Amino acid sequence: MVIITAGTIGVGKTTLTGLIAEHMGTQAFYEPVGDNPVLPLYYSDPKQYGFLLQIYFLNRRFDMIKQALADDNNVLDRSIYEDALFTEENHKDGNISDAEMDVYTSLLDNMMAELQKMPKKAPDLMVYAETDFETILYRIKKRGRNYEQFENNQGLRDYYFKMWSAYRDWFDDYDASPKLKIDLQTYDLEQKDNQQVILNQIDDALKAIR
Repeated sequence: MVIITAGTIGVGKTTLTGLIAEHMGTQAFYEPVGDNPVLPLYYSDPKQYGFLLQIYFLNRRFDMIKQALADDNNVLDRSIYEDALFTEENHKDGNISDAEMDVYTSLLDNMMAELQKMPKKAPDLMVYAETDFETILYRIKKRGRNYEQFENNQGLRDYYFKMWSAYRDWFDDYDASPKLKIDLQTYDLEQKDNQQVILNQIDDALKAIR
């Protein structure tokens, strides 16, 4: 089984990914954030570093999904299937030019075609995590990464809201695999009892797939 987790920044994907991996006794592939040299640059100047950031993420996510699909069981914290969402939003904001968007789209299409040549062509389940927007802001603030903080930065707060909204449409349109929406506001994973509730929901979804 290959499971991917999805959701906007601050929703709790990393915690969720680790929880699922431990429950399944398998490997977790985490989104490249802490060791990403481009991400702080992007937050400081999105228009200069927007395209570079998206190419960096796309390359890493392509490598991750190939590894995951080639192995027996894995869980991925965000994946190539939602990469275009961020690129499209950067394009709308003017952080990525039309020419850069064309290059990105062509590269992504080539990568997705390569995945279709693999014995396992797609994940078995996509688990989408959702909370209300105020919970997103609370968790971003609590996490404490300096470049993510939005106090006295209305533009960054607006960006978080835009991505939170865009993800809802993305979930509705996603069709690469079976999908499951989970509520990480009601079931905060910091509470042990809530962890089992969420894992039970995932187990039930996997039973239905199998």
